Amino acid sequence: MAIKMKTIVTYRATATCPTHARTEIPVRDLNVVIDEPEERGGTNLGPTPTETAMTALIACTNVIGHKNAHRLGIDLGEITIDADCKFDRRGVLMEEEIDVPFPAITLTVNCHTTASQDELNRVGVETAKYCAIAKLFEAAGTDLTVNWVKQT
Repeated sequence: MAIKMKTIVTYRATATCPTHARTEIPVRDLNVVIDEPEERGGTNLGPTPTETAMTALIACTNVIGHKNAHRLGIDLGEITIDADCKFDRRGVLMEEEIDVPFPAITLTVNCHTTASQDELNRVGVETAKYCAIAKLFEAAGTDLTVNWVKQT
């Protein structure tokens, strides 16, 4: 008998904030540290909140991309992901409220693979449907472009 996974779950976390810049968040058996660099009064023990958002997008693209490739029977080979993220800092600098803090993000998923470019494009289309973090950025108004590129 197969166990059916819940489709809606609730995530809960309680963070401690030992300084104005550092936030420590227990997740599963991990302790996630989000911090500011020293020049902004932090201790540089982790990425900033905005860097964390960008890296979450990269990681989600990797995970969901691989799941879709597996489902489609496509071998992605070795991949790297380059990000070009435009960030409007006026909001975090308290200069003015910004509706779309990340106006444009381009990810380039470089695949060293025997798969064809058409197959990679199919993986990209499917990944766009299911990457939760990409959906968040797009719903917020970010112009998100993800290019899946066959490397030789």
